[in-house]
Amino acid sequence: MSMNKEKETRDHRTIIEPFKIKMVEPLPILERGERERILKDAGFNLFLLAAKNVTFDFLTDSGTTAMSAAQWGAMMIADESYAGSQSFERFERVVRGITGYKNVIPTHQGRAAERLMFGALVKPGMKIPSNNHFDTTRANIEQLGGQAVDLVIAEGKDPANLHPFKGNIDLEKLEDFCEKNKGSIPMGMMTITNNTGGGQPVSLENIRGAAAIYKKYGIPFILDVCRFAENSYFIKIREKGQSERSARDIAVETFSYADGCMMSAKKDGLSNIGGFIALKADTWVSELRNALILTEGFPTYGGLAARDLEALAVGLEEALDERYLEYRIAVSRYMGAGLNQLGIPTVQPAGGHAVYVDAKTFLPHIPPAQFPGQALACEMYLAEGIRACEIGSVMFGKNASMELVRLAFPRRVYTQSHFDYILEGMGEIAKRKQELRGMRMVYEPPFLRHFTARFEPIS
Repeated sequence: MSMNKEKETRDHRTIIEPFKIKMVEPLPILERGERERILKDAGFNLFLLAAKNVTFDFLTDSGTTAMSAAQWGAMMIADESYAGSQSFERFERVVRGITGYKNVIPTHQGRAAERLMFGALVKPGMKIPSNNHFDTTRANIEQLGGQAVDLVIAEGKDPANLHPFKGNIDLEKLEDFCEKNKGSIPMGMMTITNNTGGGQPVSLENIRGAAAIYKKYGIPFILDVCRFAENSYFIKIREKGQSERSARDIAVETFSYADGCMMSAKKDGLSNIGGFIALKADTWVSELRNALILTEGFPTYGGLAARDLEALAVGLEEALDERYLEYRIAVSRYMGAGLNQLGIPTVQPAGGHAVYVDAKTFLPHIPPAQFPGQALACEMYLAEGIRACEIGSVMFGKNASMELVRLAFPRRVYTQSHFDYILEGMGEIAKRKQELRGMRMVYEPPFLRHFTARFEPIS
């Protein structure tokens, strides 16, 4: 059978999980009354729930992957030497092969990479443009006195818009911003895929255009690449002229336009912990490695056990497997379509790692000041044991452009029957959505408030 014929056959059949399950874990299933008590004790903040009380955990796709047999096998041969580990050499070789960057600095997770990078470059008053900064990125910039500036295209702020690359940065606004602020921009960024805007991809054309603008003004271009493999696959299936290329080839070209990247490898590294900074030039490397030694560990382990580096080396390669990527994106598409059929609006089109419910449209009787996303997320837990994440006025305050609830799907963890069961429960919520009431915040920390804030329902 030719490849085209094989693809044609697959397109007309159910996309199956491209793996076998060798180990199982029981799902916690509680009664609603138990969940009501537990949620009240947690201050109606789903981050403060114990995992043992959650049936379906869609709080995040970060670090929640089910690792493969190949990853577990690689961990068994890890070299735990403090310095010069062979496991680091394997990890470094894989990162260099995908990114093309010679300097690889491991960290224990993405926000550690952000802290190192911004700590070295950001001074009070400086401004960093991007399509959208996610929560930890913005917080790491702002706590240093910098300003995180979002320049996503207008379509990216409209949940119903069907633009195929709603993660794109507005190139006209970026040009104008760089012209006006070129003396105070230590680096320019791009997040792929764009998590804040609904897991939406960025086109290769847009990345290329942003790179040209940053280069024109002498601004280093750094990619946030947590979900680089998913973004590459979206380019393959959505961008004109890219369908015959491999996701890996597209990823390599993507990296070629930037000067470096930061990654939380807990996403498309298919691992439970880890991250890195990778850079083309040596300019910042000594300063970053000195800070790494002070706060994270020696440059050949960076706060990770060698077994984690081994798992990452395998996982980064597995994430570019197109059978896996086809299945991964099909999950979000399936859930998005299922929710829409129930009258539950979601960010369109479906993103790569998650489905984002448009809580503002779904619950128009709850104003943003009463956190409609938080109200819906709490009801999803009470009714179905689902833990999801509000991405709206709780997470971003005055910077929120939408009121969303993100169902982030752990990689290789749940099956289609789980998703069908969830859709049945969401249908019941949709029937009584008018009964849902808003929330008020009764405790707010100074940074990243969504992690530890506490709420109470408004009567």
